[in-house]
Amino acid sequence: MSESTVIVVLTQRGLTTARRLRPAIGDVAIHGYQSRVDGAEVMFDDVGEHLRQLFTQGVAIVGVCATGILVRALASVIASKTVDPPVLSVAEDGSVVVPILGGHHGANALSKTIADVLGAQAAITTASDTRWQLALDNPPPGWTLANPEHHKSFVARLLADEPCRIEGSASWLETCGLNLDYSATLTLTVSDTPITGTQSRLVFHPRRFALGVGCERDTHLEELAELVQETLDEAGLATSTIAGVFSLDLKSDEACVHALGKELGVPVRFFDAQTLEALTPKLATPSEVVFTEVGCHGVAEAAALAAAGPQATLVRPKRKSKRATCALAKAPTPIEPATLGKPRGELTVVGLGPGTPQWRTPAADAAILRATHLVGYSGYLDMLAAPQAGQIRRPYALGEETDRVDEALSLAATGSQVALICSGDPGIYAMASLVFERLEQCQNPSWNRVNIVVLPGVSAMHGAAAVSGAPLGHDFCAISLSDLLTPWSAIENRLEAAARGDFVVALYNPASQRRRQGLARAMEILAAHRAPDTPVIIARQVGRDEQKIDTVAFAELNQDGVDMMTLLIIGSSATRRVPTASREYVYTPRGYEIKNTTKESA
Repeated sequence: MSESTVIVVLTQRGLTTARRLRPAIGDVAIHGYQSRVDGAEVMFDDVGEHLRQLFTQGVAIVGVCATGILVRALASVIASKTVDPPVLSVAEDGSVVVPILGGHHGANALSKTIADVLGAQAAITTASDTRWQLALDNPPPGWTLANPEHHKSFVARLLADEPCRIEGSASWLETCGLNLDYSATLTLTVSDTPITGTQSRLVFHPRRFALGVGCERDTHLEELAELVQETLDEAGLATSTIAGVFSLDLKSDEACVHALGKELGVPVRFFDAQTLEALTPKLATPSEVVFTEVGCHGVAEAAALAAAGPQATLVRPKRKSKRATCALAKAPTPIEPATLGKPRGELTVVGLGPGTPQWRTPAADAAILRATHLVGYSGYLDMLAAPQAGQIRRPYALGEETDRVDEALSLAATGSQVALICSGDPGIYAMASLVFERLEQCQNPSWNRVNIVVLPGVSAMHGAAAVSGAPLGHDFCAISLSDLLTPWSAIENRLEAAARGDFVVALYNPASQRRRQGLARAMEILAAHRAPDTPVIIARQVGRDEQKIDTVAFAELNQDGVDMMTLLIIGSSATRRVPTASREYVYTPRGYEIKNTTKESA
């Protein structure tokens, strides 16, 4: 199955069925069609657009609706059976479950599970599944089909009752009911070696080898990858027998180690020095120098042995290049990397936009779905859908910004996927800058190894501008009038510069219940450089149900109605108000009139 799954319902009756089947999937979110469903965790108002957005993000979809709705909505974005996430249709009354896409990538198995929960029929039409309860192009975890390009023609011959034989040993092949004849031409080969498959031979590799690596700081991928390939060639092993790349946790921020995992298509996991040191008696080349530097007598060999388990065999001791090392260990059965060590933690700083989910980016939604910890101001967390299975919410009050950043970094340092939730854009008067400030201040080694990603969001300034027209069409700036963290003298200097420079000015945090003098002073400064009829946009609760957008002349601004939920956009000398039959727009021209006039005169 996909990393994330949602249930989509289009009717109130479908919501009842969705709640019945949810235990088959886990505590996933139910998405409901706003005009017909009441009580879902996530609401949407455009069925096709919402389904396509989920699908292109790689989210598995269980639609409690007609199969045709899903087919028509997703037809334009279906790419390939190798990359498309599972899509299932469940009858509104729960009587039938139909895997539409991704049958060999979890949809068939999930269909059976849902059918068991609902007492329904799973309408699985994949020929190999119905005949053998097996998909040769989707072997069990820990196994890889080396030549998927030959799968279709090979299985067509099997379905025509041509017998096959098995070379090597794999219980899942031997017990699935294939027509076996050990003189047959069709061959299923199980091997650790790089055998070339054909239309008559499917080759399966068990991922039972652990690749341990070590390297100096900033080693290039080319050097490490070349060393690994030489080691595999020397051992006579196929690349797809590697279950994962393993190393010491001090190397968890080494770019070349992660790039190697990506190149091999396997997970990258890390062990602490204590775990690796316990394996010293099994090392072929223990080193006192390494122990002095990192706290264990070996990295590559020890990491490989730790991953391959207590019955591991060190099949290739440490090999060295100028700046890197690697070793190979073999386990008796396929290795499950997800259960070993820990991954590199990631902190994603997510901007939700100013309010409405419709202004939230797909990347932000995807980061929220994959996070195991959601950290943020409680009000922002309340804007999210119900947590996915296994997700933990960690709410904080206003004023606890440093505490929430420190916890987010500490959680990510344990190897977790963490989302730090902000409103608007996280880099505009939000938490992203504080994350980097804490990194610089604390110099915590475990924090420094965290991968940090900042995802942009629609800021209140951009949201207010969009619903007003195009007031930011030419040069503009943003200034916060809050002096809690910035001296007022600095704020005044910036206001003076913006006023003299004739910038469109967006004023954040303009006034609170007790803090009124700052706004009065700001308008006084700007008034010296603005005509009385300069357009001023008063945007309150941008992007939310309570949104209110007004435009007034500079001289007519009533400061009493301005608070912390308000954003002001003060026009420049060029900003214009454009009345139409239905409403008024505000824009700042960029100069095309001059350009067009010059072109015509030429």
